Amino acid sequence: MTEQAAYEDLKRALAAEEGARKWIVRLAIAVGIVALITGGLVVRSKNRPAPAAKYLVKEVKRGDVVEKVQATGAVQPVLSVNVGAQANGRVTNVLVDFNSLVKKGDVLAEIDGTSYGAQVSQSEAQNAAQVASVQSAKATAENARIAYERAQKLFAQNLASKADLDTAKGQYDVAVAQANATNAQLGAVRAQLLQAKTNQSFTKIFSPVDGVVITRSIDPGATVQASFQTPTLFVIAQDLKRMRVLADVDEADVGKLRAGMQADATVDAFPGETFKGTVQQVRLSPTTTSGVVTYAAVVEVENPEEKLRPGMTATVTVRTHEAKAALLVPNAALRFKPTPTGDEKPKNDTPKGKQRVFIVSDATPGAEKITPVYVTSTVTDGTSTAVEGIQDGAQVVVDENEEAADKKVAGGQKKGRPF
Repeated sequence: MTEQAAYEDLKRALAAEEGARKWIVRLAIAVGIVALITGGLVVRSKNRPAPAAKYLVKEVKRGDVVEKVQATGAVQPVLSVNVGAQANGRVTNVLVDFNSLVKKGDVLAEIDGTSYGAQVSQSEAQNAAQVASVQSAKATAENARIAYERAQKLFAQNLASKADLDTAKGQYDVAVAQANATNAQLGAVRAQLLQAKTNQSFTKIFSPVDGVVITRSIDPGATVQASFQTPTLFVIAQDLKRMRVLADVDEADVGKLRAGMQADATVDAFPGETFKGTVQQVRLSPTTTSGVVTYAAVVEVENPEEKLRPGMTATVTVRTHEAKAALLVPNAALRFKPTPTGDEKPKNDTPKGKQRVFIVSDATPGAEKITPVYVTSTVTDGTSTAVEGIQDGAQVVVDENEEAADKKVAGGQKKGRPF
């Protein structure tokens, strides 16, 4: 073999060895890339977050729940008396002011009684004159009686005629009739005198009850015209240590109230302070304002320190029902309805008197399953409801995950079943 041939063989061998080395490097790089990708996928699968829960749930727990009815109304005295005037005239004196304590029979104000005094004097004079007339008529009748008796005796002795006897009797009868008429007129005059004295007594305005003056609408010098309309001059509250609230109760809640239920009242003037009271009456007469129907509930409230004042706006809270250590379900769970899928049809198979809740029967993340449970509700406070027919600790569904609900809706639309 020539040197040239040997050189060519060596060159070819070296080229083959170089090519094999390149393929080995390429293969190693490829294997490394595959290993990196595989490792990344493994790490990603291990660190992947758990699927989002399909439902929002709450645990059923035991607790106390109180059903309440709230209403607002105005504070009023339990008994308030409007005091007016029955006489006309100018007010000469006002003896009380706002917040004055008065006793029954105390004089509150006086009206000028000059004209009423004159009427009394005139009636007294008429009464005296009529008394004299009665006495004169009685004397005349007595004389006529004596004359008639004398005529009877003379007639019996044939010393007087029958005509004389009849004349004497007629005169006696007339005298008796005149005496009776005069006496009757005396009764009328005395009635006029009594009326005049009564009118004179009306010039003094008396307190009809023990209490405190909460309104005074008259001043000295003012003129009262009671003959047209009896004016209210004073308002007297009998006892401010006990007040009442006329609360306007919505027609949806009025059926829950009963007389005797305990109530709490609050006012803006004393924040944080509660006044204890009792429902005394739920009135049957409705009040309609802008289409809203309410009923008045009378709530008597203790006011020992007299902090509550007439006219204050009070918020009354009445405890209507209460449950102790009951199984409580959020009200959202009672309202929850799962979003139907494309193949589902809405169902309304809840038994009468029951309510439906859904509990989680399979808690696999992202593939949870729920099962309906029918319960009986008893008391609610607007947030939670005491129920029967469910286990303590059960997970009840209160809402759906928005993403899951969107998928259901999208699926239903895709199949031509819009919801």
